[in-house]
Amino acid sequence: MKHKTKYLYSTNDYPKQGVNLAIGFVLIKTAPAAEQEVYDIVKDMENVIEVHSLFGEYDIIIKLQAKDFNTLGQIVVDDIRSIEGVEDTKTLTGIEF
Repeated sequence: MKHKTKYLYSTNDYPKQGVNLAIGFVLIKTAPAAEQEVYDIVKDMENVIEVHSLFGEYDIIIKLQAKDFNTLGQIVVDDIRSIEGVEDTKTLTGIEF
């Protein structure tokens, strides 16, 4: 089952020059034995650029993009946190120097 995001904004929606998308790194803590199921769902989400499994306090890290930081937050709260098996998230936002 593909998990649809409510706030879909692809990089294809914007010209290559002059538009900065919001980038976030989301650490995800899952319920025991739910890592693979959550991984499989987030890897197919449109706004997710990368997904990696982790050992330690968090189980998965994803790199996420959106048109702005408000939208990025909405994706985390409404779409990622609503996935069955997600117990906690921590979002780190990226900037360009």
